[in-house]
Amino acid sequence: MSKTLIKSRPLPAESAGVLIHVEPREAGWEFIRFSVRRLVPGSNWQARTDGEECCLVLLSGRCDVRWNGGPAATIGPRGSVFDGYPHAVYLPDRHEFTVSAHEPTEIAECRAPSSKPLAPRVIRPEDCGFEIRGGGNATRQIVDVLTPEFPADRLLICEVFTPSGNWSSYPPHKHDTDSPPGEVDLEEIYYYKMRDPLGYGFQRLYSADGRFDETVKVEDGDLVLVREGYHPFVTAYGNDAYYLNVLAGTRRSMAASDDPRYAALRRSWPPPDPRLPLLARPERQTTARR
Repeated sequence: MSKTLIKSRPLPAESAGVLIHVEPREAGWEFIRFSVRRLVPGSNWQARTDGEECCLVLLSGRCDVRWNGGPAATIGPRGSVFDGYPHAVYLPDRHEFTVSAHEPTEIAECRAPSSKPLAPRVIRPEDCGFEIRGGGNATRQIVDVLTPEFPADRLLICEVFTPSGNWSSYPPHKHDTDSPPGEVDLEEIYYYKMRDPLGYGFQRLYSADGRFDETVKVEDGDLVLVREGYHPFVTAYGNDAYYLNVLAGTRRSMAASDDPRYAALRRSWPPPDPRLPLLARPERQTTARR
């Protein structure tokens, strides 16, 4: 089994390439394959989704995505994850696609095994969800990209924004047991970006039975693999944190169970942190969009 924390690959400024990549075998699980890729203006990236579904989440930049020789869908612009809501493209099994960058672009490639005959779909910022969760210094903003209701197979995706000094994924929760409707078994990644590139935070990962208890320092561009157990996060004072959550399992549910020692906190949250939302939700367009 591989380590919990994966560091991004350093690339020269404005150079194209893969910043981070993990395969299921490396992660020690069955479903999630994940990478972050940087494109430069005028460059193209081509790939296929044979035997998999894929969601491309724009982290920064602007690009065109074209599949099966059809018309291009322009994705972006997004200055950074802290500058606006996400743009994404969902592509099911058996699709060939090309991504062409208009400007320096970083894009997350989220994949899971699938053979379902589903439909491609462009996800605009106004299509994404909005939730302020928690209270006090455990308040954070959730932006849903692929919800359980979204017509995908296994992939579930959201972005989480945690203000300076706050806790997130709190009370500690887990989703490593198939016991619906209260909990389902899901693999999960946390891909981190920090508003200040020198910022950092800490993520604790521990099991309900005490078999393991690990705390890792996370920095800009780091990836944490959550195979099992509880997994709360806190960001250091002075730094707003972002993480992209990608989950996959055998059920379209995000049901999780809290650590019973802290579960009561959910019933008595103080008022939400007034610094939230960090990002305003865009207004939904009234005209039809592809």
